[in-house]
Amino acid sequence: MLKFVFWLLAGVNLLVLAIGQGYLGSFRSETREPARLKNQLQAGKLTLLTQEQATAPAAPPPADDAATPATPATAAPAPPPSYACTEVGNFLLADGRRFEAQVAALDLGDRQSRRNVAGQEISSYMVYIPPQGSKEGADRKAGELKQLGVTNYFIMNEVSPQRWGISLGVFKSENSAQSQLAALNKQGVHSARIAPRYSASKQMAYRFRDLDAATRARLEKIKAQFPEQELRNCK
Repeated sequence: MLKFVFWLLAGVNLLVLAIGQGYLGSFRSETREPARLKNQLQAGKLTLLTQEQATAPAAPPPADDAATPATPATAAPAPPPSYACTEVGNFLLADGRRFEAQVAALDLGDRQSRRNVAGQEISSYMVYIPPQGSKEGADRKAGELKQLGVTNYFIMNEVSPQRWGISLGVFKSENSAQSQLAALNKQGVHSARIAPRYSASKQMAYRFRDLDAATRARLEKIKAQFPEQELRNCK
């Protein structure tokens, strides 16, 4: 019995000694960092970070191509301006013929047309004394003219804006009327005036359709030679 206990204790001591020397391996896991890293798979590829690297904000993820807004397509250039209908006028016969000869160089064919319009033109110039309000007033003014030596006059008694005025002559040109007015002033007549007289006339207007910007500019250049005429859009 004593032998059995002796050998049992000896066996236990040997087992404890073997465990203490590590002959039978370690039954406890290592908690130190070097030992843990040594046991990691592919430990050579791991990198230890400094404190600054560990606390630095993470880089933003790469932009997703699908989230990137598409670049807007370039707008198509605007079409060149076009003028549907342009009208120039109103011309008296002589000026209309000159204008028509110049626009022939534009070679517009059936895109050019002419129309006749009713109008008025100055036919003469009258030297006159404005209306006196009544026949009696006109007779008094006529008596004053006689005293000044003026005998060539006419009392206008027809129904018109000039009724009971006194005509002192009608002249074809404005220069002739101005000469008459100057002569009357020398005689002491200071209330006389000059007014144009109008008569009905046939005038012409020209229409041009579907002009591009370049042709419109050429037309404006021709029209500039007739400053009294108007260039406008057709009504």
